[in-house]
Amino acid sequence: MSKKFHFIFILLFSSFQLTAQQKLTSEATVSVVTCGPGSELYSAFGHSAFRVYDPILKLDKIYNYGTFDFNKPNFYLNFAKGKLIYQLSTTRYGYFLQQFNYENRWVKTQELTLSDADVQAVYDFLENNAKPENMSYQYDFFYDNCSTKIEEVIKAVLKDKVTFNNNHITDQKSHRDLIADYTAEKFKWGKFGIDLALGSVIDRDATAVEFKFLPDYIYLGFNNATIKVDGKNIPLVKAENTVLNENMPPQPFTLLQPFIVFLLIALFFMFKTYKNYKNDNRNKWIDFSLYFMTGIIGVVVLLLWFATSHTATYKNFNFLWAFAPNLVVSFFMFKEISPKWLNNYNKLLLVLLAIQAILWIFKIQVFNVAIIPIIVMLFIRYIFLILKQKKV
Repeated sequence: MSKKFHFIFILLFSSFQLTAQQKLTSEATVSVVTCGPGSELYSAFGHSAFRVYDPILKLDKIYNYGTFDFNKPNFYLNFAKGKLIYQLSTTRYGYFLQQFNYENRWVKTQELTLSDADVQAVYDFLENNAKPENMSYQYDFFYDNCSTKIEEVIKAVLKDKVTFNNNHITDQKSHRDLIADYTAEKFKWGKFGIDLALGSVIDRDATAVEFKFLPDYIYLGFNNATIKVDGKNIPLVKAENTVLNENMPPQPFTLLQPFIVFLLIALFFMFKTYKNYKNDNRNKWIDFSLYFMTGIIGVVVLLLWFATSHTATYKNFNFLWAFAPNLVVSFFMFKEISPKWLNNYNKLLLVLLAIQAILWIFKIQVFNVAIIPIIVMLFIRYIFLILKQKKV
């Protein structure tokens, strides 16, 4: 009987200790952690997280909304369809720093000006959010990611006590411009892929709030935010600290850049077109290759537009040069005598290229400059095919 009582007493005491540990001390703080870009495209935009630190309880915990599980069923299919589920994960602050130190990325913290009650409230919110039943959310690169979650959590907990005025953002930039700020120099192929996959919806000017899908702008947003204490608005950030400095080696110059690669490809096809014109013949494999590849790209563009939940792939006018029906038409290019309708079809392709140029000039959609050689090459080849068929 005494052993049973002793076991129950230990169980109750352990439960009491567990509950007591969830009550933070007056030394506890909440910080926003901002991390610099990495050397891979997925890390090009930096990262944001929360840190809760209580030296008395020896609690030093990172809350990270930027994690996902490769082992989830249909991970890659869901990623392609725009239905990727991200999660709030937790880890030790020391382990978190080790990872970013290994990747040579800078890390800065912003300790927030919070009362003991507010620190506890933020901690309780994060702990509840980290439970298995609450940890998952539908990820959106522009509107619901590891960066936007930071401000969202603070607003949810502190409500009207905190103000993010965003007056410091005076630039007029589109989402595409903001992406280019992080990819134009280091990730030229990544930028090309992004410009190819994302539509005209990202070419309108972003609002000040919409800048905050990027961790750097969350960092600036918190530095310019205020919190109401005793009826006065004071800075939300109490102290800033640079924990790790960047040690990223400079990017080596390479000729394998999209514009150079596509220029060389375009020059090759234009040379073949010139030879065909001089010899009064037509290379069937050249035409098949051009129509087939532009058709494949066009199908992918349309699938991203119509068959996924990605909000940024809508109204993608890359389909004007990468015309999906070309995939079917490519097989007609093996015929000795081209069908009569092909002449009008090629004229349509020229019109589509002209429309694309107009959309680009008026910035309805801004295309990657690397496609300029491709556009010129296609324009020349289509004209050659039209002139060639007229002689038949």
